[in-house]
Amino acid sequence: MPSPSLALRLRPVVELPWLKLCALAAAALVAAPLLSVGMNVFAGGTGATWAHLAATVLPDYVVTTLLLCLGVALGVAALGVGAAWLVTRHEFPLRAQFEWALVLPLAMPAYVMAYTYTDLLQYVGPVQGALREAFGWRRADYWFPDVRSTGGAVLMFSLVLYPYVYMLARTAFLERAGGLVEVARAMGLTPWQGFVRVSLPLARPAIAGGMALALMETLADYGTVSYFAVQTFTTGIYRAWFSLGDRVAAAQLALALLAFVIGVLVLERLSRGRSRFHDTTLRRSGVSRSPLHGAQALLALLACVLPLVLGFLLPAGLLLEMAWSEGDAQFGPRFFALAGNSVLLSGLTALLAVGLALLIAYAARSHAGPAMRWAHRVVGLGYALPGSVIAVGVLIPVTRLDHLIATLLRETLHVEAGLLFTGTIAALVYACLVRYLTAAVQTVDAGLSKITPHMDDAARSLGHGPGATLRRVHLPLLRGSVLTAALLVFIDVMKELPATLVMRPFNFNTLATQAYTLASDERLAEASTAALAIVVVGLLPMMLLCRQIAKGQAVSAH
Repeated sequence: MPSPSLALRLRPVVELPWLKLCALAAAALVAAPLLSVGMNVFAGGTGATWAHLAATVLPDYVVTTLLLCLGVALGVAALGVGAAWLVTRHEFPLRAQFEWALVLPLAMPAYVMAYTYTDLLQYVGPVQGALREAFGWRRADYWFPDVRSTGGAVLMFSLVLYPYVYMLARTAFLERAGGLVEVARAMGLTPWQGFVRVSLPLARPAIAGGMALALMETLADYGTVSYFAVQTFTTGIYRAWFSLGDRVAAAQLALALLAFVIGVLVLERLSRGRSRFHDTTLRRSGVSRSPLHGAQALLALLACVLPLVLGFLLPAGLLLEMAWSEGDAQFGPRFFALAGNSVLLSGLTALLAVGLALLIAYAARSHAGPAMRWAHRVVGLGYALPGSVIAVGVLIPVTRLDHLIATLLRETLHVEAGLLFTGTIAALVYACLVRYLTAAVQTVDAGLSKITPHMDDAARSLGHGPGATLRRVHLPLLRGSVLTAALLVFIDVMKELPATLVMRPFNFNTLATQAYTLASDERLAEASTAALAIVVVGLLPMMLLCRQIAKGQAVSAH
């Protein structure tokens, strides 16, 4: 006969099987788009469209995507690691302010950055206009780099995404560099040698993780590469679906893009190797910094100012100036309708994501086992999938379901139902939920991990089941984590472009699609209002993150 303590542990599995079933069903929903892409690839054969793409543009897709990934990897590594090393290991003017301000470019979507820099650097823009006026040049008298190119896209992504590497590298340098760097100096190593031989190897897993995040965002982007006319798999998927009308070719391109994502994840894992680094000291504060003076301090200041100015302050200022001086001629009811659509889509997705995240995280806490571990891993796949891949994977089965339901209603009830899912925002909410559910699950998981299991045992001893324990014990303690999860999902969906372009119902536009449409028509000043609204909303999580960094720095200083 089982002991009372063992019976208490077994009760939730017997009393609440639906909790585990809901978590597994959520994982199945996330896996469905990926399975849909694979099934359509093999069910549809190669097709004439795929043969045409393979003979014409597919090699360009592969080469351009590889060049884009290589350039962004080098760019974010140089900017992120360099800035993290400067603010953690050296003292120079405004260092404390740069420590939190350097994450602000994450609030700027890459496609918004592309619009602002195009307006700034194009032939009729202020920079080239000022050069012609100052030197009396004509068009044939000088050469100016074209921002709408692969190199320009690399620059945009590097400026926007380097904070991923910066944040992880900064944490690694603070946690693992303290006493070891001092030992390296005592052994006669110069600061540069200590960085290369000690600090950099210790921070390598964190740097690789940040680079992987940046590359997945790069592969998922559609707005920037489309606006710059850079031929990548994402633009190819959109063209195959809408221009050629071939869902099989779109699925095949989506699967090829997914192979790139898997390759990034595999390289990130291999980059860690078999090395394991552990900090055996108890020091977590009082990190000593080398003071910089004169030219060295000026160079350090410039190294931190440039990515902040180019990645956030300059484009934000340009957007503000355009919105103030020219702005959107349709500002008013039209703009607020777009904002309402964005808030509706983001709010619904955030609400559903938080609800599912609570179910999944609590099921993993109550039903530990292989099934729940696999459910967690499958849910985590969503964020690694580009929005265009998810859109193709969702749209194909949902469209078939719509046609099946419409046929059944027509034949049985003689009712013309139309498209129940693809004709509304339901399919779009599903796609966004698949894409960003993992952010909510990880945030709620982190909050649950801080609640001791003894509180569960105490609640059960008082007669509360798992449902009552979640409602009366965990939810009050998880209020902060739940709000943070909802905020993260809300902001991510506000910025989402590729899935929204593919999945949106007729006459349903958001701020993101409006900014992209106007910018594509070269109406950059009109696009500035919607783009600026997206940036302002994106600043909310960045402000919270900056506050946490500043608080953490204040604690370490003591």
